[in-house]
Amino acid sequence: TLGVVIGSLVAATSMGVLAQGQGAVEVEGFANRYFTDVQRDFAHDEGNLFGASVGYYLTDDVELALSYGEYHDLRGEGAAGSKNIKGNLTDLKALYHFGQPGAGLRPYVSGGFGHQSIGDANKGGRDTSTLAIAGAGAKYYFTEVLYARAGVEALYNIDKGDTEWQAGVGVGLNFGGSTRQVAQVTEPAPEPIPEPAPVVEEAPQVVRVELDVKFDFDKAAVKEESYGDIKNLADFLNQYPQTSTTVEGHTDSVGTDAYNQKLSERRANAVRDVLVNQYGVGANRVNSAGYGESRPVA
Repeated sequence: TLGVVIGSLVAATSMGVLAQGQGAVEVEGFANRYFTDVQRDFAHDEGNLFGASVGYYLTDDVELALSYGEYHDLRGEGAAGSKNIKGNLTDLKALYHFGQPGAGLRPYVSGGFGHQSIGDANKGGRDTSTLAIAGAGAKYYFTEVLYARAGVEALYNIDKGDTEWQAGVGVGLNFGGSTRQVAQVTEPAPEPIPEPAPVVEEAPQVVRVELDVKFDFDKAAVKEESYGDIKNLADFLNQYPQTSTTVEGHTDSVGTDAYNQKLSERRANAVRDVLVNQYGVGANRVNSAGYGESRPVA
């Protein structure tokens, strides 16, 4: 018998470092395009914000990030004419990353609060505001350490009630993730296949089937009415190809012994020819024998 062995996998563990995992740190330099609200008295409604951020992964997916940036290319129209407006933005945001840690794309959504300090275009001095920040974007990790980011953020000024926008890109490094157990799948040793049970060959059985094949007096031609019985025997032999048969011919006691012997052999051969030539039984499986008067039928 053939046994089929189904084994369960045995997992052995080893320790490996995975960037982006819980406890990892990200540092990033970024450049944002800043779009101001129309209520601001700026000569241009947009400028640039350049800065850097540092983040800490609380879990494999949640990062807390602190960033600082300074405004450039903002100009205001005041009583003294056009002048360069300086300012900065400090914010603290939580980012939730989608997908699995590792090389590849990880979209994210973010939310948090910021403190903006920016020069006043008209009166001099500085305006300070508290901002509620919401954003979305994606990071692409070229490796588990190096990534590039693109995103957009809405900045709601809680103090002034207006909304500003910024869109930007950044490049960063991710390192120092906590170690995690990495499963190594080990194939189980195959179970021995049981020895096949010894095959006991059964001794062939001899079955005697009497066919009532009719012949005319002193003839060896098979009569049409006997073909049905011969076909039944042929069907059996074809269904069980491991079987063989011997066709025995007989005569009555009329006539000499030698003549009846020859006649019985011719009759047995005639039935054999029908089995082989008409019903397709292999010739090597059909023997014939004549018994003449030695086993008379009448």
